[in-house]
Amino acid sequence: MFDNYRFTAAERFLRYVQIDTQSDPLSTSHPTTEKQKDLSRLLAEELKQIGLADAHMDEWGYVYATIPATTDKKVPVICFCAHVDTAPDCSGTNVKPILHKNYQGDDIVLPDDTTQVLRMTEYPYLQKLLGHDIITASGTTLLGSDDKAGVAEIMDLANFLQQHKEIKHGEIKILFTPDEEVGQGTAKVDMQKLGADFGYTLDSGDAGALEDETFSADGVQVIIHGVISHPGYAKGKMINAMKIAGEILAALPKDRLSPESTDGKRGFIHPVRMEGIAEKCTIDFIIRDFETAGLQKKEDYLRTQIEERLRTYPKASFEFKVTEQYRNMKEVLDLHPQVVNYAKEAIERAGLQLKMESIRGGTDGSRLSFMGLPCPNLFAGEQAIHSKLEFISVQDMNKAVETMVHLVKVWEENS
Repeated sequence: MFDNYRFTAAERFLRYVQIDTQSDPLSTSHPTTEKQKDLSRLLAEELKQIGLADAHMDEWGYVYATIPATTDKKVPVICFCAHVDTAPDCSGTNVKPILHKNYQGDDIVLPDDTTQVLRMTEYPYLQKLLGHDIITASGTTLLGSDDKAGVAEIMDLANFLQQHKEIKHGEIKILFTPDEEVGQGTAKVDMQKLGADFGYTLDSGDAGALEDETFSADGVQVIIHGVISHPGYAKGKMINAMKIAGEILAALPKDRLSPESTDGKRGFIHPVRMEGIAEKCTIDFIIRDFETAGLQKKEDYLRTQIEERLRTYPKASFEFKVTEQYRNMKEVLDLHPQVVNYAKEAIERAGLQLKMESIRGGTDGSRLSFMGLPCPNLFAGEQAIHSKLEFISVQDMNKAVETMVHLVKVWEENS
């Protein structure tokens, strides 16, 4: 089926990563940066060139398209989704992708910053990539495989299916979103327009990986109100909100309940931003747990720590604001086991070893699942994401395309 097909995912990827699409967590616009539309606009045009007549970008930067069914069977409509934005953690401007052919295990020194060295000892997944063609950036930026790899692979899926209409499949929807990296990826999705029954994001790492579980997540904002006075006459009067904030942060455990001290299924309380003056200081936290009930326990713990600190400052006060961010998609996916089971079968048909994983984070699939589109996460091949050492295997990208082809066939066969 793939013997005479020239995969286009890598070629597309090399072009897409050169378009700066970094999102902005401090922006209140949609999308948070207009430059994300530069890629979305290009994708819509390329989908039209492939033959998807309804492909378009909406005013918010979302791209929608339909691959028509090739079967007479009534098959659930499947959506493949990826996000166009890159993370604010590392520069995405002037990305220079480099293709390293036939990797043989040697250290890869990135030329624009030779202190950036990709070593197998630090990234053991490279052991599985001997003989592969590997793409990196040049050393001063991230690469952008999170999630332009997923974007390029879905584009290649559309290209493949348009060239192989003998393959039986139901109607397939394509969705490209902005702002996933800042938690706004589904903020303006038109679910009625999308018209899908089940979905898959392509936003994961190792070939063969399938993720059906994420953190549940809340945001907590703590606002501390102190008492201000002239510092020259402040004795017995001033209560410095910034100092109270410092005591609150210092009281958090150093060996547990933090991102730097947890892994696996253990969640955390993580301060991400603090700003203020002596009179008023704000601390923003993110709270994470695989069990939604565990969020409340962590929030109660944090509130108790704050109350303990303020016992010695009776004239100070605080506000404690909780915002729901996303929930563990497994709560929804367990109600639709075929979505995950069919993906498992597709991965195995592609000749890969299945690797079930839990995401210590969230994806668009987390929110989409609770918006009525059960949506686990498939591998896209991305490695060392959000860093200057980010890399990806061309062969892993091609396997992601193969897996999606097998997946749409599995859905058709079982309908």
